[in-house]
Amino acid sequence: MKKSIVVACLLLLAGIAEAQIRLGQSRYSSQKPVNIVDLDYSKPKKFRIAEIKAVGLSTLDETAIISLAGLRVDDEISVPGDVISSALKKLWKQGIIGDVKILVTKIEGDDIYLLLDLTERPRFSRVEFMGVNKTQEGELKEKVEIRGRVVRDDVLNNAQRKIKDYFVDKGHLNAQVKVIQERDTTLPNSVKLRFDVDKGSKVRINEIKIAGNENIADGKIKKKLKGTKEHARLYIFKDLVSRLLNTTPKTAKQAIVNRNPVSLEDVEEYINKNFKLNFFNGSKFVRSDFRDDKNKVIAFYNSRGYRDAEIVNDTIYSFDQDRINIDIEIEEGRQYYYRNISFSGNYIYDSDVLQAKLGIFKGDVYNKERLDKRLNYDPQRGDDVSSLYQDDGYLFFTIDPVEVNVDADSIDIELRIFEGPQVTVNSVSIEGNERTSDHVVMREIRILPGQKFNRSALVRTIRELSQIGYFDPENIEPDMRPNFEQATVDIVFKLEERPNDQIELSGGWGGLFGFVGTVGLTFNNFSIKNIKDFSKWRPLPVGDGQKVSLRVQANGRSFQNYSVSFTEPWFGGRKPNALSLSFNHSIQRQIDFFNRNNIGNELGSFKITGATLGLAKRVTWPDDYFQVSNSLQFQVYDFDEYGNFFGLSYNTGVARSIALNTTIARNNIDNPIYPRFGSNIILSASATPPYASMNRSLNSESPDEQKYQWLEYHKWMFDASLYTPLFGSNKLVLSARTHLGFVGSYGDRIGIIPLERFVLGGDGMNMMNFALGQEIIGLRGYENQSITPGRDFRGQPNAPVPYGGVVYNKHVMEVRFLVSPNPSATIFLLGFAEAGNNWGNYAEYNPYDLKKSAGFGARIFMPAFGLLGIDWGYGFDEVPSIQNPNPGPSGGMFHFTIGQQFR
Repeated sequence: MKKSIVVACLLLLAGIAEAQIRLGQSRYSSQKPVNIVDLDYSKPKKFRIAEIKAVGLSTLDETAIISLAGLRVDDEISVPGDVISSALKKLWKQGIIGDVKILVTKIEGDDIYLLLDLTERPRFSRVEFMGVNKTQEGELKEKVEIRGRVVRDDVLNNAQRKIKDYFVDKGHLNAQVKVIQERDTTLPNSVKLRFDVDKGSKVRINEIKIAGNENIADGKIKKKLKGTKEHARLYIFKDLVSRLLNTTPKTAKQAIVNRNPVSLEDVEEYINKNFKLNFFNGSKFVRSDFRDDKNKVIAFYNSRGYRDAEIVNDTIYSFDQDRINIDIEIEEGRQYYYRNISFSGNYIYDSDVLQAKLGIFKGDVYNKERLDKRLNYDPQRGDDVSSLYQDDGYLFFTIDPVEVNVDADSIDIELRIFEGPQVTVNSVSIEGNERTSDHVVMREIRILPGQKFNRSALVRTIRELSQIGYFDPENIEPDMRPNFEQATVDIVFKLEERPNDQIELSGGWGGLFGFVGTVGLTFNNFSIKNIKDFSKWRPLPVGDGQKVSLRVQANGRSFQNYSVSFTEPWFGGRKPNALSLSFNHSIQRQIDFFNRNNIGNELGSFKITGATLGLAKRVTWPDDYFQVSNSLQFQVYDFDEYGNFFGLSYNTGVARSIALNTTIARNNIDNPIYPRFGSNIILSASATPPYASMNRSLNSESPDEQKYQWLEYHKWMFDASLYTPLFGSNKLVLSARTHLGFVGSYGDRIGIIPLERFVLGGDGMNMMNFALGQEIIGLRGYENQSITPGRDFRGQPNAPVPYGGVVYNKHVMEVRFLVSPNPSATIFLLGFAEAGNNWGNYAEYNPYDLKKSAGFGARIFMPAFGLLGIDWGYGFDEVPSIQNPNPGPSGGMFHFTIGQQFR
């Protein structure tokens, strides 16, 4: 029987094809008709393929499609036969064809001419989202990347699932997503796709009920559910009930039922509706967080010795339209203890040495998490068992704890050790330092070729590379490539550079003051050597780790500051001896704003011009975290109708000083922007020559012009900061700081000078504080300079109290929470409590008489602008003055900061 040939059509796949949207069109239908050859299918015959063509393609390549079909010119085929059926299957399998026919256009003897008549599936040209905001739309477009892809059901279903999961993770458990397809008339064979999203209300957790926990209280378990919190009102209510009845939450429930004519559920419902205390409404339900939290609960049980603890059941059910309840049933099992702890396979160190390093003994509660830390890596202590071996070159060292016997509540542990060979570092290389020269990176590396492998040196190298500030500290990865046969290791430090040059721009018009603002440029990876090599300009010559800083501050005509500095961290190129040069010029003017006939006239000025030369050196004793620096500073103080502001008897004149400063510092913090571990301790002493001892004519009765022609003083400063992670988190950190400073004299002949004293209070910034020649110390919750002796007499000649304190104390406690570790915008929040005071003489000094404050704030670090901050502080104490002897508490106020506020 003869008929027009449509050689094969897969009935099974045809049904699937009908399910797909068909907007494609065959070119064949619009072309000039082609003769179709009729064949007798009852008599199969062999042919040679003489020609293969494909039509109906709009985006696909004809040659590629023919190749995918598996048909080639000169192939011998049978018609009908399996080759044609196989070709159809192969084309359908690709998922890019909506319809396909294989036609015979001509037969000449044994030669057959084939035509593939195809219909392409359409492609997605545009994707739109309805029912979402701009931020959500941007995030969804990143998750649903289907533009340009072929229209297929699995693609649509996968996109729909991703969108729904996105909103489920945000607490919208009832989110619905509708998919709408429309023909795109602007492009051939294309489909516009729209997702209509109905987010619904957020589903929050009304209550979490814990069952089966006989030994650990509900509250402790719920604290481990950090991402799964029940509604704050109900949680606080139940906690209060528990405390009032002096019993456990479970017993408290029954007590309420017994003492009241209504049920506990009625009371809870009343509280939910009427009790509005709801501090942190973070009770949304997120499935992924709930899974993680269940693992945390089990880990917590394991850390308490309950090694068999498990969550046998958890049930999530609706409480009302937008709230759910969660029931968690726990099977605690028994609590276990360590009994016998033994070591095997150890030949280098005795078992007693390893036991002491382990720090876990017979009778201790079984804690697998602590055991793993003490065996492999304990970041807080750093002296685990592995460090004993790996700091001595045994890179392949492994230790495997095996429970050899469990008897009642006791566990015997055998620690099986493989020591391996002592490994030598074969090579050390770096990757990713496109801007920074190799020698700048390599000089910070503490583990070198030819040395025995040392884990502590490797960890220290990571810290040093993060401290120089050129690389993202979160992405410094040492790639270890060990060779067991040769007992060597190659180390590749993979680095990710981040922008570290900074620009500081702020400004405005201050009315009578004029322009108010700051312009600052800091280049932290400068290179003098590359100035002539324009290929190293980005946009200035970079790569050698030198630092150049330029800064201009202005508060109109009232205050200006100009400074320039240069630092070479490796002066000479062989040792970390930092050479620094700086120049500074500041001027502070007294402007007449009250005389209408002469408004804006300059009444007086005070200028400071100075230069500093410094040299800092890293030392290895007491340990190699110490640094000793020395600097020589020369300054000129020029008073023009301004000396009275410092309590001087003269108003116009010049004073000079030459001071030698020595600073001893120890810094082992892990991250300069957001420290989590370590401390920073600094002791600094500055001293001038004892001019009075060299000039016996000077005494306390000498005129101020003579006494202060060359300033004579010594100043001591102590600053200590300690950082500790809280609850094992690398985001929540406790920062404790203390600061102390005092200024002294070499005797009573001159006494303590009126300059170089301390002013306390406010944000601690020099800008617009009008405190040139003084040390500015911040104390949040109080006005700038408000806690400063002599402020009531400033500007009076022969003032009874000079302006500024001679000794101050300050103590700070902060809890910090890291919001974003992104190196381009590191953000953290903080809560603080601090106290400090400032005294005008040593007789009044009382370290317990402190002005206290508390508050909260936020910091954001951007490489281009440095650290920016805002704080709100409440001062609890009063700061009396002559004008207002009983002002009451300082109260609340905001403070804005630019740069790292050290004190």
